[in-house]
Amino acid sequence: MTTPVLAAISHGTSSAAGQTAVAALADAIREDAAACRSDRGAPSRISARSAEDAATLRSGEARGCRTQDVDDAPEVVLGHVDVQQPDVPAVLSACEPGAPVVIVPLLLSAGYHVHVDLREAVAAASDRTVTIASALGPDPRLADVLARRLLDAGARPGRDHIVMAAAGSSDAGAVDDCRAMGRLLAERLGVPVTVGFLSAAEPKLADAVATTRGDRGDGPRVVVASYLLAPGFFHDLARAAGADVVTEPLLDPQREIPDELVAIVRDRYDLACARLSTRR
Repeated sequence: MTTPVLAAISHGTSSAAGQTAVAALADAIREDAAACRSDRGAPSRISARSAEDAATLRSGEARGCRTQDVDDAPEVVLGHVDVQQPDVPAVLSACEPGAPVVIVPLLLSAGYHVHVDLREAVAAASDRTVTIASALGPDPRLADVLARRLLDAGARPGRDHIVMAAAGSSDAGAVDDCRAMGRLLAERLGVPVTVGFLSAAEPKLADAVATTRGDRGDGPRVVVASYLLAPGFFHDLARAAGADVVTEPLLDPQREIPDELVAIVRDRYDLACARLSTRR
């Protein structure tokens, strides 16, 4: 099949550090796609999240749709649903006429932007086949990155109280996804993890931090694990929520792009390609 374009679509941010971090992620995705192209025939590295996904992948792999098995590495383009340009319609318009596109949301849960903004953009793109992959989370590999950020910040799970900060959403499914991510982090750390939200959902992060701290100001530290993709407005809010320590986001400008994030993007793209293949 013609190799679909991989459109990596972030939320967008006015933060220069956040823009740089997301652009660096897109560069890492391009490098990974090229490496997969040169490594054709290697065992599949796709990680299915459900039995249905696994069946789709098996069917798609039989049709030669894995990143490793396509004739060319996918073109990787970066766009945004808000704040920054290019937006999604501009990204789709700039792709080769008729080329299929897989949108991989660089979003940690599937809320309004996935269910409304991206779907509207796809519906308007009548000149090509466009499919939307799953959001990045929840995923156990993100718990690995969060645990690493906690270690980077000097957190001591088991001695410190851990609160996971999520952006929040008016979409109940997205909120459930964040709570599921909190459970994955708790499992990864082996300690309880409270989830607090920065907007649109309860409990608010500041309230979660205060409740976790309790009345004793001299008790264990409260450490916030930032379940946020990149620096920006929401990370600034997390820093102001009253915790003793706040970790860097998943994309820490001072550190290498996490391999786990790149692998998740690859998996989401490959699964969406498999779904495209099975429709043919």
